[in-house]
Amino acid sequence: MRYLLAFIMLSLLFSFPIMASAKEELDIDAKRMELYKRVEAITHIPWYYMAAIDQYERSVRNARKDLPDAEGLSGIYFKPEEWTGILNPNHEDSNPLSIQFFDGLGFDGNGDGKADIHDDEDVLHAFAQILLAYGTDQENIKIGLWDYYQRDKTVGIIMDKAKIYQKFGRLDLNEHAFPVPLRSNHSYKNTWGDARGWGGRRIHEGTDIFADYGVPVRATGYGVIEMKGWNRYGGWRVGIRDINNTYHYFAHLSGFAKDLKVGQIVEPGQVIGGVGSSGYGPPGTSGKFPPHLHYGMYKDNGYTEWSFDPYPHLRLWAKEERVRLKKQK
Repeated sequence: MRYLLAFIMLSLLFSFPIMASAKEELDIDAKRMELYKRVEAITHIPWYYMAAIDQYERSVRNARKDLPDAEGLSGIYFKPEEWTGILNPNHEDSNPLSIQFFDGLGFDGNGDGKADIHDDEDVLHAFAQILLAYGTDQENIKIGLWDYYQRDKTVGIIMDKAKIYQKFGRLDLNEHAFPVPLRSNHSYKNTWGDARGWGGRRIHEGTDIFADYGVPVRATGYGVIEMKGWNRYGGWRVGIRDINNTYHYFAHLSGFAKDLKVGQIVEPGQVIGGVGSSGYGPPGTSGKFPPHLHYGMYKDNGYTEWSFDPYPHLRLWAKEERVRLKKQK
């Protein structure tokens, strides 16, 4: 009995931080949604566009060292000189009138008489004002985003995020699934960075998951299909951009799920294709290596994109999925 009580106490001790963390995330999502809805009520810009912009900026700040970490609920970043106006001698100015005089982007969104760069509502309203100069419909929002970011890829990423938020109507979309069914016969180890020789010397930008031919390949998170087709290295492959601006690359497939198309929204665990051995040649080439899934992850920082090691994420997602499966029994 004594050992049983000790076990229960230890279980509660180690599980509590996880539960608290999940609750904190839900609370933050609720507060963010409240902010987006308030901006929508005043500007008539649909909340999912503001959520997509905010999440894009947050992911970019997390991926770069030259930008400060977000301190509040909003991830949108304005340089102090942009906020107050480049010619404004006071880059800590919060007076809406003087900021307007110097053509700054700062805006008093909550009506307290200050345009505070550290106030989440002021920041969100400031960005909304940029979009309002173009319009509140989808096409004009795209034009406004392009004029602000000057990058087609950024506009596409934000619009895809908005589609995801609009479809599911919520912000808590961070669940993941392992790329192949856990009950399938599969194996993998950390192969990221290994040397590859076919087609020229290069490094391996992913983790190989070996499995039987045709084993279902699944989306690992909520996202939008950015790419589908053939590549002489990866064979039949699919690329999915998730809500956190990470690009997930699935290669060497035996084929695609029926009706799978670019622009389609996917969920964790949704089948997108099958394990195969395609690649290393012209379209249709197959069988030059054992069947496996090449799974890669890439991060975009607003300027460029680079590969990072997916192995720790795969281990975590497998563990999380096993926990969910046990709860379902």
